[in-house]
Amino acid sequence: MTLDAILDEIKKAETIVILAHESPDGDAVASSLSVMHAVTQLGKNADVIIPEYSKDFKFLPGSEKILEKGQEEPYDLAISVDCTDLKRLACGKEYFEPAKRTIEIDHHSVNAMFGDLNYVDPVAPACCQVLMAMFEYYGLEITKELATCILTGIITDTGGFQWGGITPETFEFAAELVRKGAKLKEICRIALRKKSKAHCELEKIIYDRLEFLEDGKIAFAYLNLEDYENTHAEMGDDEGLVEMLRDIEDVEVAVLLKEKEGANGYKASLRSHETVNVSDICMLLGGGGHRGAAGCFINGTLDQAKTKIINAVKQGLKK
Repeated sequence: MTLDAILDEIKKAETIVILAHESPDGDAVASSLSVMHAVTQLGKNADVIIPEYSKDFKFLPGSEKILEKGQEEPYDLAISVDCTDLKRLACGKEYFEPAKRTIEIDHHSVNAMFGDLNYVDPVAPACCQVLMAMFEYYGLEITKELATCILTGIITDTGGFQWGGITPETFEFAAELVRKGAKLKEICRIALRKKSKAHCELEKIIYDRLEFLEDGKIAFAYLNLEDYENTHAEMGDDEGLVEMLRDIEDVEVAVLLKEKEGANGYKASLRSHETVNVSDICMLLGGGGHRGAAGCFINGTLDQAKTKIINAVKQGLKK
């Protein structure tokens, strides 16, 4: 069984590194730290390498141990969490590819299965839910620190238990995590409701640029590098903006283009109420994600990126 094989690999490894996808969200950061706490219970040390992540998640237990760089020698074992393919894995070329053995743990329905061992549960709404089931199978102790990390991942990837894909097990796990000491109210306040001043400034910009297309079925806006500079925005300050557009009356697909520094293009973030499969739309442009939340990168100018993504969305609306 894959779960048993994963445990065997962890027990055999002397050096372990944990990695997540680029521009990590709450589930990615929380999953990385959850694996670190679990590995510690198994008597092992592990490096968590996340070059850059939102300051909003620095409250997570163990976040002070997150590294920007790892050791020069290849690790015995590299573990990827919450990532669909190697090209999206932060520091994948530096640490995952050279590792002697690799493990991939994820919950996305479209996955490249790029590890030596792959454990993917597409039914789970968050990678942290996959990990919770694994840890229970292994008989690990769900400490307060571990519970806080796992619940944070579940909350952020379900929008506070509002988005699609939630299962009865999601609520059962959440109840158990609260019993183990995770503070639901505090996690929701920090991870979902708290807004920086820069976030509010970005909201103003987006509302000024908001366009409704296809009889109001598409809500479109964009942010360029100058917007981030003028508002002094940091990583994470633009979280929740595309969801804001999705929740406008009659909108079926929300599209937010964000210019990426040094990349000659834009990241497209798409959201829907799951009546439209935005993962399928993004896959047309080399991306992917979930039915109600997905993204892709588009090379070119703003006008070129807008044309490409809107044409793809129009195709998706016809299905």
